Amino acid sequence: MFIFLNTMKTTTNITIPKPAEVEKEISDFLTNKYGNQVKIVAPLVLPRHDEKEDDSETTPKHSPGMDFDILPDELITYLDQYIIGQNKAKQILSAKICTHFNRIRLQQGLGADNVDFEGRIKNNIIMVGPTGVGKTYMVRLIAKKIGVPFIKGDATKFSETGYVGGDVEDLIRDLAKENNNDLEKAQYGIIYIDEIDKIASSRDFIGSDVSRTGVQRALLKPMEETEVELKVPHDPISMIQEVEHFRKTGVREKRTVSTKNILFIVSGAFSGLSEIVRKRSQDRRIGFGSTITNPAHKAAILRKLKSEDLIEYGFESEFVGRLPVRAVLDPLNADDLFEILDNPNNPIILSKRLDFASYGISAVFSRRALRLFAQKAALENTGARGLVSVIEQALIPFETMLPSSGIPHFPVTEDVVTRPEKTLELWTGAGQKSLASIYEKITSENRERIIAYLVQNRSSISIQHKLPLTERRIALIGDYYLAHVVETSRAVLKVKSSYERIRAIEQLFYGLHDINIIFEDDAIDYLIEKTGDTLNEEKIYQGLTDDFEYGLKLLKEKTGKNRFFISEKALKKPEAFLDRLITMELGGGE
Repeated sequence: MFIFLNTMKTTTNITIPKPAEVEKEISDFLTNKYGNQVKIVAPLVLPRHDEKEDDSETTPKHSPGMDFDILPDELITYLDQYIIGQNKAKQILSAKICTHFNRIRLQQGLGADNVDFEGRIKNNIIMVGPTGVGKTYMVRLIAKKIGVPFIKGDATKFSETGYVGGDVEDLIRDLAKENNNDLEKAQYGIIYIDEIDKIASSRDFIGSDVSRTGVQRALLKPMEETEVELKVPHDPISMIQEVEHFRKTGVREKRTVSTKNILFIVSGAFSGLSEIVRKRSQDRRIGFGSTITNPAHKAAILRKLKSEDLIEYGFESEFVGRLPVRAVLDPLNADDLFEILDNPNNPIILSKRLDFASYGISAVFSRRALRLFAQKAALENTGARGLVSVIEQALIPFETMLPSSGIPHFPVTEDVVTRPEKTLELWTGAGQKSLASIYEKITSENRERIIAYLVQNRSSISIQHKLPLTERRIALIGDYYLAHVVETSRAVLKVKSSYERIRAIEQLFYGLHDINIIFEDDAIDYLIEKTGDTLNEEKIYQGLTDDFEYGLKLLKEKTGKNRFFISEKALKKPEAFLDRLITMELGGGE
């Protein structure tokens, strides 16, 4: 029998006991009268923020989004799972972004009067690197990982209206819109502006390049600290909304977002900047006046970048001063591009697998094919973007013909890249029977690769997802990854969900039978393997009850023990397990 206890607030001045006190008194009374046959089930009562007694425990209004506890090395480890190379850039971005948000958290904890001061410098970042090296991808990954509001803008759209500055402020408004107009959270976001080099004033332009320098000046205040009103000036809809709000409330609404804690990250390819740096640093090894053509040499030169180089490039000194942190990204060669494709989390291959999966076709890629794609893409000199165009060009014939062929599997082999027409003709004709064996061979190779990747990153994945990774659990994650078009993190979360649901059965069994069972790792892995995507807690619980309840209760009564470990062998042969346990506990271990 269960009694559901509910409590209500009263507006009278009568002093009433707190819900916990009432619950304790009733519970003591029922226990004395009926023993353990009657229990109280009290609903979860959430604290009300309008109660004076709870004022000291309420969360400050500025706290959303600032439950931040990520350290730089943790963020680097996370990025390593997705981004190949760029170690220096990952270090700089991870350190400065984590410092930015941890400093905000510290400020909120201690209070503004203790840590705030005039002239505080934000860690705004400028990223320099050729197209396709992963600048945008890296920032998106970071924003996703740390869970802060994020918006991306393109500096080129500011060229016409940037002098007025309206479009610049639209970035802050967009940041609020992306977070359902949660203004508190929006004030702790990241604004990323790509192609920032396009607003540098032209060095060949005679006179003042007003449109570009105007955009730079419009960005000065938001990059430092200002209040941006969400209402768009001269916008008819905003004006109508304001009039309607004033008519209903008689109050003129003013909603603003402070940019004080918004982090700005800008990036660009900066064509010609390496020449400016070289001339300043007088690098004689390549000859005065010569042109730098080696991409790796350009990156090495750009690491000597100084503020004066950016000013000569066409930026205002005040604008450069708002970007104190600089990260130079390396160009990508053929080996780098192959490593990108070989990474199980790369979105390029996952995207193509999804394209074919939409037609019911399971696509797998051989390493030889990935190597050829990388070599072809390296010739285009567009970084990782070249990979997309090369792969699309090679697979278009197959994407056109295979959906109507009824073929369920598509192994992307070396022949697919080098001889697409002949291979397509063969596979849709007499050679169709060979597809299954080729597919199985590549799938087996891919399984070895994904398991090797998981083993290599076992520690970081286990810490990140709070999941112990046994060998069998790694195999389960790998199998799920191969059977579904997902990143490794999704596969880990799937197995973790099954792990937690099985652990919850332990609590259920204890709550209903007062017997504490603990599944050993091999038992959990066995249950996950056995049930797959159809894990049913009720069915597992009922099986445990049928197989173990009577024997374990007997052991509890005879020995006083109430903690039993259940192994895989126990699940497979419960009677033998109980017989052996009873013999050991009651028969003196003989």
